[in-house]
Amino acid sequence: MDIYTIIFLGLAVFIFLRLRSVLGQRTGSERTPFDRTARNAVQGAPDNHVMPVPGAPIDPTGPTTGGADFGAPSDRWRGVAEAGTPLARGLDAIAANDASFDPRHFLTGARSAYEMIVLAFANGDRRALRDLLSSEVYDSFDAVIKDREKQEQKTETRFVSIDTAELVNAEARDRTAQLTVRFVSQMISVTRDKMGNIVDGNPDKVADITDIWTFARDTGSRDPNWKLVGTGSH
Repeated sequence: MDIYTIIFLGLAVFIFLRLRSVLGQRTGSERTPFDRTARNAVQGAPDNHVMPVPGAPIDPTGPTTGGADFGAPSDRWRGVAEAGTPLARGLDAIAANDASFDPRHFLTGARSAYEMIVLAFANGDRRALRDLLSSEVYDSFDAVIKDREKQEQKTETRFVSIDTAELVNAEARDRTAQLTVRFVSQMISVTRDKMGNIVDGNPDKVADITDIWTFARDTGSRDPNWKLVGTGSH
């Protein structure tokens, strides 16, 4: 093993541990373009939308649990949610079950988790996906990866930027906290067959992607991690 390989492996381990440390904070955390095959395999989504996956995504326009303000100041969620909105009340409800909850820390982790999940899916990295997805969502991702492997296809994905990561809904269902995030990003993605021929995407075109992902965590559990439980499109 040469020195460059050792350096690369060391950097990979460092990045993974840094991400897990963010995801493991009790303050909150989380992290396509998914190829067309993946989107259609799950729900037949149009090319300009997110890949929907099984789970229980929250309706961003729907009601949230926790209408009381729990004595919180009106500017408690400044920069994240406007006072008196359903989103703010949902954040209040989550904070009532977990006093250390901080949506700003959550969003920082969510941006990292979003990118990691997208790239892990493209690379067929099941080990990384298993730690970040609910079992139901993992099964759907795994099915698509297996289909790509069967067809001997490989997907290459590169992020250009993540322009927006904003909370659009928050809800406390008994002990379960759920947060929905809208990601707006730019990325390049292409899928090739075993001969290197392009079967989907364009290696020279930057695509604008909007993904709406829902993350969940049991606030009564000692496990501090948030996991992706579903997606939707706006």
